[in-house]
Amino acid sequence: MTEAIRGSFTGKLKFLADLSAPLVYVPSKGGGDQTEHQGNFCTEEVDIRDARSDLPEASLDREGFALVPYESAVNDFYDDDELLNTYHGELAALLKQITGATRVEVFDDTRRSSSSALQRERGIREPANIVHNDYTAASGLRRLADFFVDSPEEAQALQREPFAIINAWRSIAGPVMNHPLVLCDAQTVGKDDLVAMERRSEERRGELQVALYSPGQRWFYYPGMTRNEVLLFKTFDSVQDGRPRFTPHSSAVDPRAAEGLPSRESLESRCLVFF
Repeated sequence: MTEAIRGSFTGKLKFLADLSAPLVYVPSKGGGDQTEHQGNFCTEEVDIRDARSDLPEASLDREGFALVPYESAVNDFYDDDELLNTYHGELAALLKQITGATRVEVFDDTRRSSSSALQRERGIREPANIVHNDYTAASGLRRLADFFVDSPEEAQALQREPFAIINAWRSIAGPVMNHPLVLCDAQTVGKDDLVAMERRSEERRGELQVALYSPGQRWFYYPGMTRNEVLLFKTFDSVQDGRPRFTPHSSAVDPRAAEGLPSRESLESRCLVFF
């Protein structure tokens, strides 16, 4: 078996260039189409560090992300019933253990592959190729309200207590050999680095954040992630006490990766986490 390349590499990441054009994000539906980014964007070469060696003690409440060993009982991550009946319960238990949460609700599963053929075959999406964070301060609150749309009083009560949205990302095939998820150390994100952008899909209108490049940002990845690991990262936190609230992320092509390596196949699950 080919081993994943370790160590830092220089990757090209797509950032917002400026505010000269309206910003709209139209997500792909899956099956070979591509996400549309309306706005003025640019590509920057960024040093992407090996978090396994350079950041072994990363924390959700410091850097905004953490890698956790976790062997799932799920046999087939393409089976929606297995996700609903097995995986969501596993994630809830894991997040309670890691964060001390009292309640966890998994509300979305997104499968992606770097192979266009597999995207078409499985009806799944392509890796994200723009530096972004999934929610803004406003849309994080709105996502909670949308989840509890049939219980508005419960939603109002939960919004009065601390809660976060945490994404759980994992390989659902072999080790990730290219197109890894890359994340920015949230401590190095400046107050003006993130800009709100409309998210426009058929089912709902929302809002996410895109990032302006800053040389002070520090970027990381976990080489060779396997099915027995899950990468947790925070995309919203209602608490405003100095801890990270948002974690910019993207995928990146590793220029050291040889042609013909197995394509990345991943699952990202989004979770409402209540404290």
